[in-house]
Amino acid sequence: MTQPHATDPRPDATVVVTDDEQVLEELLRLCAAADVVPVVVGDVGAARRAWSGAAALVVDASLAARLAEHGPPRRRGVHVVAGTHDGLGAWSAAVALGAEGVHVLPDDERLLVEALAVASEPARTGSLLLSVVAGSGGAGASTLAAAVAVTASRRGAAALLVDADRLGGGIDLLVGAEDAHGLRWPDLAGTHGRIGGDSLRDALPRAGGLSVLSWGRGDATEVPPEAMRSVLAAARRAGPVVVVDTPRRVDEAAEEALLAADLTVMVVAADVRGVAAATRTLAAVREVTSAVGVVVRGPGPSGLDADQVAETLDLPLLARLREDRRVAASVDEGLGPVPRRRGAVLAAATQLLAAVQTPARGARRDVA
Repeated sequence: MTQPHATDPRPDATVVVTDDEQVLEELLRLCAAADVVPVVVGDVGAARRAWSGAAALVVDASLAARLAEHGPPRRRGVHVVAGTHDGLGAWSAAVALGAEGVHVLPDDERLLVEALAVASEPARTGSLLLSVVAGSGGAGASTLAAAVAVTASRRGAAALLVDADRLGGGIDLLVGAEDAHGLRWPDLAGTHGRIGGDSLRDALPRAGGLSVLSWGRGDATEVPPEAMRSVLAAARRAGPVVVVDTPRRVDEAAEEALLAADLTVMVVAADVRGVAAATRTLAAVREVTSAVGVVVRGPGPSGLDADQVAETLDLPLLARLREDRRVAASVDEGLGPVPRRRGAVLAAATQLLAAVQTPARGARRDVA
């Protein structure tokens, strides 16, 4: 396995800095594991020219000290690699370079692969992560979450739909992805640290162009908050639209979903019991985030309308969701919640996306 040396690396490349052929072979293997094609330089001068523009730099300890002597400016994405024999010299050089750390091979191979995978991803700007939660049981939050993700995907966005409710019915069933191949939550429950966004998206089941992370049909594996945090951070990097079906009971994993969200959308039925239950749910949600808006399913049997519900809850009204008895049959037939170009659920999803399609931080300010 050989990579030609370069004297003038291209901008935004991952650059490997080494003049040791044995070390080079190991680093090229790790780059391949991260799905990265690096540019290799074997001298300090070329490394200095690549320093500012590279996506990441992997510097062999044998060259790190010599490079540090030239005082390159501090930057992120510098990784020094060392063998067990390199000792304190590698750490001293890493400190002088402002490196993110020293990866002692072979023990730290996995950490280096993860770092390279993340660094190679294109930056996502203006991504949006929505958390959708039901104000009461049967409010239709899962259906709306699925409809929003499907609608965004049909518009060409690389959308992800995440099921954070382990005791729910399975959001993959809502979009007809129950038989699709890919990773489910039981496969990711032990995840921690940084995950490549593109790698996550490619590993998940697909429903058309929509990536879906669900629980599968087995036991409801509990997902630690660290795993939820890592997966949602990767989902945002894969973006630009991430929709999370979040449970009403705010456990530690659900709290991570609420914290990660730019906006939490509460779906509330327009009846007295629905609003009463939503009041209690909202109190728990507001302990975690103030960025909350409401979608009202109605009108209610007593004439309670969406504006009244929003006023009672003191939440901005984002969309109205009218009853559509055809949705249940459509889901049962494997067609998903929005099989047609018209319908109440599609209208609500479209209205919601129009209300929140602003840069992420702007969306948070608007509803706080």
